[in-house]
Parts: sequence; structure tokens; C-alpha cells
Amino acid sequence: MTTLTGPRLPPRSGRPPRQLVVLLHGFGADGNDLIDLAHAWQPLLPDAAFVSPHAPEPCIQGFGRQWFPLTFRDPHERWRGVNRAAPTLDGFLDAELTRAGLDESRLALVGFSQGCMMALHVALRRPRRLAAVVGLSGMLVIEEGKGPESLGPAIRSVPPILVAHGDQDEVIPVQALFMTADLLAAAEIPVEWHLSAGLGHGIDEAVLQQAGLFLAQRFAGE
Repeated sequence: MTTLTGPRLPPRSGRPPRQLVVLLHGFGADGNDLIDLAHAWQPLLPDAAFVSPHAPEPCIQGFGRQWFPLTFRDPHERWRGVNRAAPTLDGFLDAELTRAGLDESRLALVGFSQGCMMALHVALRRPRRLAAVVGLSGMLVIEEGKGPESLGPAIRSVPPILVAHGDQDEVIPVQALFMTADLLAAAEIPVEWHLSAGLGHGIDEAVLQQAGLFLAQRFAGE
């Protein structure tokens, strides 16, 4: 299995980590793209360790990395992709939890775009419930041609979930936010969502604040 690496940030407190936040970048980026989120959230999460792994494959665009290839021509490629990449991400999460001496109740996944697809897919299929999942500018992937009923049998745990999107997203249209929320609700999975007016395919200050507060509250058990 591919071993993932990427930038890390230890707890700001200087103490051993009490939480672990794994940041999953988007298509054509790498782990350096999201590690700065850790600096923004450290005041709220002083005992959290952060890691932002590089996705396992070179991007087909010729720069950056990818969790799976995207040609935008095959309607089944996202479903095949998340399933193919999931074992590598799961193995990485297991190793990171062991490294930190923590269990899933102290783990949060934060994914942007393609990383959001991976975070939602993997978190719902982990045998033990994660502390939180934050999905930014992405979507929940289900098999093409199937509805929310197909999601139920795959669910093994139900973590708290926040999804956020910009209403001017030109890469993954904002409809993906509402589709994801509807799919999760139909599967009886509680979800919070945030919509940023005027935001394209990115992360603004409002999303940063909302996501950081969500993580802090979930780690505190609220």
C-alpha cells in the first residue's frame, strides 16, 4: 500500500496531542495547500496535531497530486476513484492514530474539493465514529444512477458533519452542497451546512471561522 507523507504541525501547547486533524487537499494541489488552515485553527485547538498528506498519485494535469484521476468525461470515475483511494487513506489514518496514541474519537477529517469527497466517503465507512468531518467545496459521492438508499448499507459510523460551499463556485457548483445535505438527511445522518455568498472554489474567512468553531465544539463533546 502507498505510504502517504506531507507537512505537519505539532500542538501549539507543546504538550502531547490530544486531538488529530487530518487535512485532505483537492485535485492538482498537495498537502502544502491546506496546512495553513492549521495556523488559523491553532488558537481554538492548542492541543491538536495537524497533518496534511500529499495524495498518492501525480495529477493527470501534470502538476500537483490527486486522490484519483478526474477527466470530467466519465460519470462513474468519482465513485470508482473514492473506492480505489479509500484503503490508502484508511491505512494512513490508522498509522497516524497509532503514532499520536489516539483513537477515532479524537480524530477529525477536513477535506477540500476532491479531498472533501474522500473525507466523507471514508468517515462514514470507518468502524468507529470520528470526532468530526468538515467538507469544503466538495460533495458526497454515491454510485452513478443510484439514490440515497444505496448509502445506508455502507454506513458503519455517523460522525458530526459540516459541509460548506461558495455560491459562486465555478468548479463544483453550489448544487453539490444541497445534494450532499439531502443525501445525508435521507440516510438519517445529521449534517450542518454553511453557504458563503460571493465565494468561488475556495475558503473564505467565514468558512474558516465556522469550521474552526465546529471542530473545537465537537472535540469538546458539544
